Amino acid sequence: MIRVLGSPKRLCDGLTRRDLLHVGSLGLLGLGLTNPLALRSAPAASPPSRGGGFGQAKSCIFLFLYGSPSQLETFDPKPEAPEQIRGELKSISSRVPGLDVCELLPKLSQVMDKVTVIRSVSHPYPIHGVAYATTGIPRIDVALELNPRDPGQYPFIGSAVDYIDGMRGGVDRPEIPRNLVLPWAFSSQRVGEVARAGPYGGFLGQAYDPICTEFVGDATKKATKTLADKKWEDLEPYRGVTPNSRFQLGSVSSLGPNLTFDRLDRRRNLLEQFESARREMDSGAERSGIDRHRAMAYSLLGSEKLRRAFDLEAETPQTRELYGMTLFGQAALTARRLVEAGGRFVTAFWDEYGLAGTGWDTHWDHFPRMKDELLPGLDQTLSGLLLDLDARGLLDETLVVCLSEHGRTPQLSLGQGGGRDHWSRCYSVLMAGGGVARGRVVGRSDKIASDPVERRVSPKDILATIYHLLGIDINTMLTDRQGRPLALIPDAEVITEVIA
Repeated sequence: MIRVLGSPKRLCDGLTRRDLLHVGSLGLLGLGLTNPLALRSAPAASPPSRGGGFGQAKSCIFLFLYGSPSQLETFDPKPEAPEQIRGELKSISSRVPGLDVCELLPKLSQVMDKVTVIRSVSHPYPIHGVAYATTGIPRIDVALELNPRDPGQYPFIGSAVDYIDGMRGGVDRPEIPRNLVLPWAFSSQRVGEVARAGPYGGFLGQAYDPICTEFVGDATKKATKTLADKKWEDLEPYRGVTPNSRFQLGSVSSLGPNLTFDRLDRRRNLLEQFESARREMDSGAERSGIDRHRAMAYSLLGSEKLRRAFDLEAETPQTRELYGMTLFGQAALTARRLVEAGGRFVTAFWDEYGLAGTGWDTHWDHFPRMKDELLPGLDQTLSGLLLDLDARGLLDETLVVCLSEHGRTPQLSLGQGGGRDHWSRCYSVLMAGGGVARGRVVGRSDKIASDPVERRVSPKDILATIYHLLGIDINTMLTDRQGRPLALIPDAEVITEVIA
């Protein structure tokens, strides 16, 4: 059985003008504001930059394929390229003329008329820079990649959405948290190295880390993975899970490292012993990290809506099979249930498992893993999610984004089982729903998917477009721990061609 504890969570309240958001110094308990009353109204900013599609998405399902899929084996195949470029997989046509996809994506080929594919995403950092792909951080390097709590880290996009919604007068403790991560705390289920940066509160503080679920269930299929001279062989949940597998909320670490939401309910009396001590503290401490964590925990314990959203047994077997009985498939299904219940930003990671350098990081065994696990799993889950959302009338108001941190080398390597290495100069991102055009291709790569030749797009532009569709002005300003104003998403623009 797999059981993973999640991240702490606190929501911060206070009011500002909508266009300029301020955060004070983040120090109290390492979680929140040194002076929790330091939030203050700011001078009016320039008029918001809006335009077409602004605010059309009520929520976002953010699918992140850690390790980076090859653009050539997904949404930008090059059948006319030399064999050492195109590889051994062929391409097939889709419902959109000129939008061919890999032959191992037959289900997705039938729903490409519901999506926009961007084939010209490019940046200069061919490392696993999840933080670069998912935050506004201006640059990334290996040291930052492996240091989630570096003071220079920017907030994860879900964390920024959570914060800004709260500042704009949203409910302080909604029944469905505004920023959830599935299936577990990112990068927590691998052996080797330290935690990777990415889905954290950044300079907003640990208070704005996503709430992470834990997966409770059993894997059904074995996998063998290679990392240089290391071998890993065990049951792999991304290949298959049992029908009774499920997700639940993880830990509230500010209340103790092993205290889960399940156990919290049995320990209310213990926690209530803090009441008398709290009353003796300064009145501002009611907004301190531990108080907010506890309040959030109590409110979630009482949320029948949240409990129902996690109840996968309420779905028919046919719907569960539509998404695939895999960890990623059931996480995506749970994400749909969460946004249907009122969730704002839900992330599902296809993460490393068991061995560092896995997920979609196919330096080794590239084609065997593409055939046996990765492409069939993605094909089933992503097509199932799009079909299900559309059938329920939810796709037009739910933004779906499928992305990664970079692409992979056009030139095949000679590694065991074949391999493609890191390549950030050109790769593909898929967007759908929530104001996104249907059946559209943005950008074009060269003959070997090496570099964009038309409409180069930055990962920052992807994030800016997500913010825009969620109704958040990309000119919004935040303040870091030193009180310096920082742009929410610097050096970025909305990709207008993506918008319907």
